[in-house]
Amino acid sequence: MARRVVDRHVLWLIKLWLKAPVEETDGEGRRRLTGGKRSTRGRPQGGVASPMLANLYMNRFLKHWRQTGRGEAFCAHVISYADDFVILSRGQAVEALAWTKAVMTKLGLTLNEVKTKLKDARKEHFDFLGYSFGPHHHRKEGYRYLGASPSKKSVRRLTTKIGEILVPANQDPWPEVRKRLNAVLRGWSAYFGYGTRLMAYRTVDNYVDSAVRCFLRRRHKVRGRGTNRFSAERIFGSLGVLRLRRVHLGPLPCAIR
Repeated sequence: MARRVVDRHVLWLIKLWLKAPVEETDGEGRRRLTGGKRSTRGRPQGGVASPMLANLYMNRFLKHWRQTGRGEAFCAHVISYADDFVILSRGQAVEALAWTKAVMTKLGLTLNEVKTKLKDARKEHFDFLGYSFGPHHHRKEGYRYLGASPSKKSVRRLTTKIGEILVPANQDPWPEVRKRLNAVLRGWSAYFGYGTRLMAYRTVDNYVDSAVRCFLRRRHKVRGRGTNRFSAERIFGSLGVLRLRRVHLGPLPCAIR
């Protein structure tokens, strides 16, 4: 760290971050403190200093990759974001992985064995930064192509976030609920606006349709499933909920107030 930072006050602050105890919950739900003054390695995921340290170490790795000509040697490119990275190689992925493990060991790091995998991108999918890359099937024409689409994990995270907004305990006025819901949907669609996304958008729309109907049915004490009073046309129409399929087909619609 001192190679990059010369201000002793900043170094002192970073050291405090590294030595700060962290409260964690184990697999049985019990809370415990980890780290502290005796800690010599590792930082909890999401820690204040983690992004800075990740970029610092990855910068050293990427610099060594360039200086040793690994891109030409392995016919490969490295795509990285903080501590997450993918090496795209033509025919020499095994050699690139072995070299990477050796370099990481010299840096005092280890690759996550669970997340580190070799994939044939022409036959298998791999997830990176929320997207799933690999072979896709054209629904209408029937041919296969290499592309990108929102990963299943990203869709699950979105539906979880939507469910947290539409909980029965939420007593906010509907315009406020709709505003929060649409903000989440717009933000997600803005990030996942690349590649093949129609099927993921449909999955989200179907979930939103069901979740909003259930939320309004409970709020207004409507008997039955509520499909007559809160139809999909009304939810995505007069009630002003954003429909992602509309985003896919054209400009973002304005919410009806």
